Amino acid sequence: MDLVSGYPHASSSAASAVMRGNRKTDSRPEIHLRSALHRNGYRFRKNVYVRVGDVRTYPDILFTRHRVAVFVDGCFWHGCPVHGVQPQSNTQYWSHKLQRNMARDRVVTQALKHAGWEVLRLWEHVPLLDAVRQVEAVLARPSG
Repeated sequence: MDLVSGYPHASSSAASAVMRGNRKTDSRPEIHLRSALHRNGYRFRKNVYVRVGDVRTYPDILFTRHRVAVFVDGCFWHGCPVHGVQPQSNTQYWSHKLQRNMARDRVVTQALKHAGWEVLRLWEHVPLLDAVRQVEAVLARPSG
């Protein structure tokens, strides 16, 4: 455990390398959703920095005119109640890491909503057609 931050270290350099190799943007579900939305005529920004007070985030898909932020959350990293699993090794590290991710998600969602954004969080396992329909339903709502 890092005595300065109180944050535990990865169990090995190999585990650290694997974690560094995970994509922060352009996951397969995110790319498929963006492609489908684009094919349907929607135009959006991707991974754009948004700051609301002290909260900073990069929504996966951002509809600036509609003030809609879409996040495609990975089941493991964001604690999906259906598919999220707790690793069996280095449990202290992973428990802390995953809890921090979920807490950050809640803070970001609340800050964006408080600033007038509509926030849509989709799990990576949601079928593409269902995800597109959810985004379209939010965009079809009258603003404001």
